[in-house]
Amino acid sequence: MNRLGLLLMIGVVGCTTTAGEVCRNAILPEARVVATRDPGQLPTARIPDSVAPRTVSDPRPQETEWRLSLDEAIKVALDNARVIRVLAGVTAVSSGRTVYDPAIALTAIDQEQGRFDPNFQQKNRYTRLENAAAFLDLIEPNRALLTNTVSDEFRSDVGLNKTNVLGGEWGLNWVETPTRFGGLGITPLNPQNRSAVELSYNQPLLQGGGFVVNTAPIVIARLNTERSFFQYKGSVQDLVSGVIEAYWNLVFARTELWARQIQVQQAEGAYKREEARKASGLGDLKDVAQAKSTYTQFKALLVAAEAAVLTREGALRNILGIPPDDGRVLVPVSAPTNKRLRPEWNQIVQLAEQRRPDIVELKLVVEADQVRRAQLANGALPRLDLTGLYRWNGFSGEMPNGERLATGAGQYTDWSVGVNFSVPLGLRQARARVREIELLTARDRAFVDQSVHAAIHELAATMRDLDSSYEQYLAYRQSRAAGLENLLVQLEQFRADRAIYLSVLQALNDWGNSVTNESRALVSYNIQLATLERQTGTILETHGLVFAEERFRMAGPLGWSHCRDYPKALPPGGEPQKYPSTGEPGENSFDLKNPAKP
Repeated sequence: MNRLGLLLMIGVVGCTTTAGEVCRNAILPEARVVATRDPGQLPTARIPDSVAPRTVSDPRPQETEWRLSLDEAIKVALDNARVIRVLAGVTAVSSGRTVYDPAIALTAIDQEQGRFDPNFQQKNRYTRLENAAAFLDLIEPNRALLTNTVSDEFRSDVGLNKTNVLGGEWGLNWVETPTRFGGLGITPLNPQNRSAVELSYNQPLLQGGGFVVNTAPIVIARLNTERSFFQYKGSVQDLVSGVIEAYWNLVFARTELWARQIQVQQAEGAYKREEARKASGLGDLKDVAQAKSTYTQFKALLVAAEAAVLTREGALRNILGIPPDDGRVLVPVSAPTNKRLRPEWNQIVQLAEQRRPDIVELKLVVEADQVRRAQLANGALPRLDLTGLYRWNGFSGEMPNGERLATGAGQYTDWSVGVNFSVPLGLRQARARVREIELLTARDRAFVDQSVHAAIHELAATMRDLDSSYEQYLAYRQSRAAGLENLLVQLEQFRADRAIYLSVLQALNDWGNSVTNESRALVSYNIQLATLERQTGTILETHGLVFAEERFRMAGPLGWSHCRDYPKALPPGGEPQKYPSTGEPGENSFDLKNPAKP
C-alpha cells in the first residue's frame, strides 16, 4: 500500500525537488497576471507582393496598362474571394463570410445523425474481495475466532446499443463473471462463472417518442446549413454589386479627369494668349490676371481629379483582392449601357420575395421555429415508456471432486415487460418553453413581413432612382451639346475681340461640368441596374455565375481507412458575359473629343 501511494504521488507531482514545486504541480496556481508574448514570436502571415502606390506627384507614366473589362473584373474578384469583401465608400471591407461557411455548417448534420449510430462498448473490471468474519470457537464456546473469505472476480461486459428514429433503444449485452474463492470454507463450485446474454428494448410512447421529434435536430441542422448558404450567397451578391459599382466609379473618375485636362489646356492657352497680348501692348493686366487665376484653379481641379482616379482605382483593386499597386495601371475597357430598362413592377416584387437571400434566410428561421415547436411540445407530454427484457442465463464451475458442472444452452431464461410513467405536476417549465417558441415564431414571421415590406420600398426607391438617372443622362447629354456649342461660339468671339474672357471661362466651366454630369448620370444608371438585380436576388444569375463545390478527402464514419469526399468550400464561379471588353477605355464611350484647339 505504501509503495502504491508513493507511485501515485510521483505520477501526480512529477519529479520535483522542493516543496514549493510539488505544490505548484499538484495544485495549479491562480491566474493573476496577463501573460503576453512579444508579437515577433507569433507565426508570420503571408504578405502578398506589392509596390508603393502611385500618387499625384509620382504618376509613373511608364507603367503598363492592364485593360480590364467588367466581366474580367468580376471573375478576378470571385477567384480571390476566400473571404468575401464588400464595397464601403472608397474602400472594401470584409463581410465576415467565407467560402468555407456552408461546408462548416454542413458538418452539423452528420453530428446530429450520429445519435442514431450503433454504440459498441466493452467494460472489464477485476475485483478482489477479502472479508473478515467471526465464528464461535467449538472448544471454548464463550470465545470467537476470526477468519476471512477471499474472492477474485473478473467482470466483462460487452454491449451493442442502437437508437432508432422513433426514439426506441435496442440493447444487446453479454455479461460474464468468472469468480475464484479462497480462504476457509468449501463452496459448491470453485472457480465458478456466471454468464448472461440480454436483449432489451425501451420505447417511449409519449415524451421522446415519434419520428418528428427524434429527427428534429437533423432537420434544424439542415435548415441551418441552408441559412448559411443563403447568407454566403447574399455576401457574394454584395461582392459582385460592389465590383460593378467600383468599376463604373473608376470610369466616371477617368472621364472627369479628361474633362479637367481639357479645361487646363484651354485655360493655359488663354493665359499664354493674354500674356502675349499684354507684351505686344494689345492687352492689359486685368485680362492676364483673370486668365492666370482661371488657369491655376483648373490646375487645382485637375490634381483633385487625378487623386480621385487613384482613389477609385485603389477601391477597385481592394475589392478585387489584388495589391494596391503591381506595376500596372487599371484601364476599364467595358462601356456602360445606355439602353433604357423599364422593369415590370409585379414581376420584380415576386422575384425579390422568392430570391432575395435575406428574405429566404428569414423564411428558413420560421421553418426552424416550427420544428423546434414540435420538439418542445413533445417535451411537454408525460413520460410513458414501454420496456422489455429477455435474458439467457448460464452458470458453470468446478466441483470439489474436480469435475465440471454447467447449465445447458437456454436452460434458464428471464424476461420482463413493464411500463414506466412519470410526469412533473403542472409541466410548468415545458409548457413555458412551448409558449416561448410560439411567441418567437410569431416574431420571426413578423420579421419576414417586415423584410418583404422593406424590400418593396427599396425596389420602389431604386426604380425611381433608375428612371431619374436615365432622364438626367438624357438631359445632360443635351446640356453637353449646348455647352459645346456655347464654348465654340464664345471662343470665336473672344479670339475676334468681340467678347470678354469671363464669358469664355463660364462657357468652359459649363462645358466641363456637363461632360462630368453626363457621365455621372449614366454611370449612376448602370450602378442602379446592378442594385436592382441585387435587390431582386438575381444578380449572380444575370451575370452567369454559379457556385462550384470543392471537395476533399477526409475520414468518414468508418475511420481513416475509408476516406470519403466531403465538401470543403463553395467558391463562386462562372464566366460573366454581360459587359465584355470594347477594346478601348470605357470613358471613350462618352465621345471624348477636344472641343477646340487651345
